[in-house]
Amino acid sequence: MTSSFKSVKKSSEVLFKEKASKFYGFVFPIQSENDFKTKLDTIKELHPQAGHYCYAFRIGILGETYRYSDDGEPNNSAGKPIYGQLLSSEITNVGVIIVRYFGGTKLGVGGLVSAYKETTKQAIEANQLIETELKEKYMIEYSYDETSKFNQLVAKFDLEILDTKFEVNCKSMILCNLPQKKEFENFCNEFQIEFSNLKS
Repeated sequence: MTSSFKSVKKSSEVLFKEKASKFYGFVFPIQSENDFKTKLDTIKELHPQAGHYCYAFRIGILGETYRYSDDGEPNNSAGKPIYGQLLSSEITNVGVIIVRYFGGTKLGVGGLVSAYKETTKQAIEANQLIETELKEKYMIEYSYDETSKFNQLVAKFDLEILDTKFEVNCKSMILCNLPQKKEFENFCNEFQIEFSNLKS
């Protein structure tokens, strides 16, 4: 079971040059395909004279949604090498766009593969990778007299409290790290702490 995933923290940009061709590399976090399309439109507006806008993106905890494009470059000379760098970096929820200005000298397929791969690698290295723990959401219900028991639960499992309502009883919405889910539920059952799993 995957308990965490890696992504990039911010947007980063690099310039790589090869035989007078310029490769502008952009790496940025995304949550959806629409996020990526918006970014692609923005970059096209910033670089209206460019010859190619090659790209790759991965979305989902396991990178299950992905796409790459050569945008007019020879088949598999741009999109696939860019995507390959995302796989080797093991990052997801990320988009990469490489903008190319032709410098007058043909690089050949091998040269293009190398240039797109290197530009992507440098753009990722210019960023900051972050690891996000996957969490399960629960509602815990307890009486005011059981507040200390609840606090013990929070401390033991390092729970993140999202919200608490003080009504007839207390109701707290919490996040538990996925690897601790089973142990957390067993603890609640053992000490008769009422909980419900909130599938998001």
